[in-house]
Amino acid sequence: MTPLLDYLKRHQHSMVEDLRRLVEMETPSGDKARLDIAAEAITSYAKKIGGETEVLTHSKAGNRVLARFGWDKRQTEKVLLLTHFDTVWPVGTLKKIPFRVEGGRAYGPGAFDMKAGLVQGIWALRAIGDLYGFDRRVTLFCNSEEELGSPNATVEIKREAHGSGAVLVLEPSQNGKLKTSRKGAGTFNIKVTGKAAHAGLDLTKGVSAIDEMSRLVLSLHAMTDLKKGTTLNVGVIDGGTRSNVVPEEATAEVDIRVPTMREAKRVVPKIMALQRHHHDMRARVEIKGGIVHPPMERTRAVSELFERARGIAGQMGISLGEVSVGGASDGNFTAAMGIPTLDGLGAVGAGAHAKNEHVTIDAMPLRAALLARLIMEV
Repeated sequence: MTPLLDYLKRHQHSMVEDLRRLVEMETPSGDKARLDIAAEAITSYAKKIGGETEVLTHSKAGNRVLARFGWDKRQTEKVLLLTHFDTVWPVGTLKKIPFRVEGGRAYGPGAFDMKAGLVQGIWALRAIGDLYGFDRRVTLFCNSEEELGSPNATVEIKREAHGSGAVLVLEPSQNGKLKTSRKGAGTFNIKVTGKAAHAGLDLTKGVSAIDEMSRLVLSLHAMTDLKKGTTLNVGVIDGGTRSNVVPEEATAEVDIRVPTMREAKRVVPKIMALQRHHHDMRARVEIKGGIVHPPMERTRAVSELFERARGIAGQMGISLGEVSVGGASDGNFTAAMGIPTLDGLGAVGAGAHAKNEHVTIDAMPLRAALLARLIMEV
């Protein structure tokens, strides 16, 4: 561990400068032009450290980047690293929240989620290449649309994960802890169609879509089961035209989180059944959607992978913990394929998607060293 850790500690300043350059490239999800510029920069960097690169182009979504290491050798072991460089921050955020280093922390939009994880991943690969060389095939996948749920990249992620012995996800940690399970996440869109009428003259001749939607909201929220870890949230609702018109249409967007596929198979049919069994049968209810991210469940293989990481961390004098979280990541897709997946291997810090987003600088070489050892041993 000492050569790896010493190497990375010597380059800590360079890691921070790389983070600065990446943060100062604003990369909001959906902004193809800016994402493509960042993809070019990442490709250039990966080439400089010996990676064989491939840019996965897309007509509308931002380009993704693949960097392969050790693929020139006759090795069969495969490890996939998952990262993303898109952020939730709109263009112009840097003017209000510029990158800065203060009190041992690096602040900036996207620094914690998850540009520091990408930087740590690149430096872990650089350290392995400079000190040891690669005795297995390692692929770094840099996603441009993770914050949108990876609608176009999912197929690519699954393709790259196929045949891998492990997938290491460089999403930020949870107070330094690794993520060994994540809830599955889904979205449902509901549309209710009623019948318009004058609210003063012909109230009873109308069918209120808002009234029906309100009852559906109560039914949906009643499906939340905190003991089982299942939650439903109607986060967006719209309907009606004027206060004196019985509303003909209403729409809603619903978020669902489930801890296991078994729970998803129990709840999803209940949601869809609301199309047929609702309050006022004169109204028409249309429900579309489903589970987008399958749950990342803590299997025996995931547990064994975490124990290996904890053992490596212990050799560095670090007590490494694990946690289950409600948010989903690209690791959910690979875990559902049955591939041992370990998440939260990225930055130590806090404030994801918040104005105080920051990274603990001294932890960057430690996390990169931990990742490097995992890459070499899994």
